[in-house]
Amino acid sequence: MDFAGIPDKEEYAFLKTHPRLGKRIILLGVSGSHGYGTQRQGSDIDLRGIAFNSRSDLLGLTSFDQYEDCQTDTVIYSFMKAVRLFLDCNPNMIEMLGLDDDRYLCMNEAGRLLRDSRHLFLSKRAVASFGHYAQAQLRRLQNAIARDTLPQTERTKHILNSLNNALENFNRFHQDENGTMRLYIDQSQREDMETEIFLDGTFAHYPLKQFNELNNTLCGVARDYDRIGHRNHKKDDAHLNKHAMHLVRLFMMGIDILEKEEIITRRSGDDLALLRKIRDGYYMHDSMLDEEFYAMVKDYEERFKKAERRTALPDHPDLNAIEVLVEKINEMALEDV
Repeated sequence: MDFAGIPDKEEYAFLKTHPRLGKRIILLGVSGSHGYGTQRQGSDIDLRGIAFNSRSDLLGLTSFDQYEDCQTDTVIYSFMKAVRLFLDCNPNMIEMLGLDDDRYLCMNEAGRLLRDSRHLFLSKRAVASFGHYAQAQLRRLQNAIARDTLPQTERTKHILNSLNNALENFNRFHQDENGTMRLYIDQSQREDMETEIFLDGTFAHYPLKQFNELNNTLCGVARDYDRIGHRNHKKDDAHLNKHAMHLVRLFMMGIDILEKEEIITRRSGDDLALLRKIRDGYYMHDSMLDEEFYAMVKDYEERFKKAERRTALPDHPDLNAIEVLVEKINEMALEDV
């Protein structure tokens, strides 16, 4: 498929006319299934990009994080927000620096410099970021299936496991000795439930913003579980297969970063064949993913952990080198306006 003409289409006129975009866009690429190589006939086209911050953003009082156009599935991030996400090796962002050349629709001098400096952002932070995203994908799959097949007491155990996984991932990013929390199952006082999840916690001088993030994280797990409650199997199986595919793709990409120190967004060969096999429902029977799939996921988890132990990547990105890069690109932004 030829993507070059996309920015000239009428529905993408905002790319040229919006004051935050236009010539400020330094990088624009095709993401999603077309970026991964897993597209099917009729797959949507997702665009992701990065734009210069304005002079006022950098020197004055204005701020800009991102621009979204839901109709065309387009998201353009400000350069400074993109850098923050790159530093954490955010999977949805870091993949933008590893697209195939023909998937880039726009790349000026600043964008090329950013892409060519992608190695600066690779660090062991990928372990937490890719591991967190993969666990979230796995939780969605397990929640959907467990909701339909397990009795209430077993479902409660399953939810507790998902909550504890989410809590563990939250604590990886928020080291704070002023708060402790324990989740556990006990007899419920409600007539419609045998058991229920309870919480014991102690908080002293705990940042309110961080507490809200913690609460939203745990509530998000429960919402994900309830949302898939009474499924339309025919429709939702396709979504579950897509989640299953992305789970494995995240492991593939994370292992590449840890082992090869490369960002490989588009899969090929055996990797691509496997991803398409998953998406086509090969491992889904009677609205359930089979044991072969979960065995494969376990194998990828072990490979990911092995790559974590052996990686030569630094614990954190080289902030001094990235500071030089950021200053240079922001100087280009000031010269451009």
